[in-house]
Amino acid sequence: MLTQEQVDFYYSNGYIGIEDVLTADEVADLRRVTDEFVEKSRTLTEHTDVFDLEPSHSATDPRVRRIKNPYLEHLVYDRALRHEKILGVVSQLIGDGLRTNGQKLNMKYAEYGSPVEWHQDWAFYPHTNDDLLAVGVSFDDMTEENGALMVIPGSHRGPTYDHHQHGEFVGAITDPNFSPVSAVPVEVKAGGISIHHVRTVHGSALNTSSRPRRLLLAQYCAIDAWPLAGIPDWDTFNSFILRGEPTNQARVESAPVRMPLPHGDRKGSIYEVQSLLDNPVFAKKAS
Repeated sequence: MLTQEQVDFYYSNGYIGIEDVLTADEVADLRRVTDEFVEKSRTLTEHTDVFDLEPSHSATDPRVRRIKNPYLEHLVYDRALRHEKILGVVSQLIGDGLRTNGQKLNMKYAEYGSPVEWHQDWAFYPHTNDDLLAVGVSFDDMTEENGALMVIPGSHRGPTYDHHQHGEFVGAITDPNFSPVSAVPVEVKAGGISIHHVRTVHGSALNTSSRPRRLLLAQYCAIDAWPLAGIPDWDTFNSFILRGEPTNQARVESAPVRMPLPHGDRKGSIYEVQSLLDNPVFAKKAS
């Protein structure tokens, strides 16, 4: 469980790193299953409902940058989503009633790995309140050199930046007043977790090291936070509950919102959506 000092740090900064949450055996299981999924991707030549591929992916050198909703594909990922230590920490931050609105596994292999441009998760899925966060389970020691999650402390208490370009949603901050100069890396060892608030500005650069960086990201919502874009249906919505009982009373609190519409020509994962960006920050650094 978090100390009061850790809770206060999260509320003040919008993120926190916590070591030694998963055991070595749990991390080993996640790595093993992930390697098996990457092996399956050898036969693919384009993205699927499960796999998002690096541009350089090939049968001889399979490169997967994301596994989409992995908890639907294998029990080991589902166990991580429902891990009691993780749910305990999340409950301390956003309440006992918890719902998930997604999980993904982002991978950066040694000396490559697509960057994720600066963005706020809130821009993708605004809710009736902002008691939402993402937990990243690190399979590898996560450092700035191998593409650690980068965050801007305190940005969760600021504006919702514009993520539109030429009138279309591109999934990255395009606001001319935005600057990432105060960004810091969230560095944790394998088995540790990162947590960031849904409005915290974050991103990650290319992996310039000889070590991989695999991060399993699970999204959690307070049970009375309802998506402004609507729900599929009552039963499906409630199937995402991890702790607590269904409620039809949405808690509505003030938070700045821009809806992620209209869409551009590219849809799919954040990598595809951000590929429309005219001036990518991290790509400039890599060139």
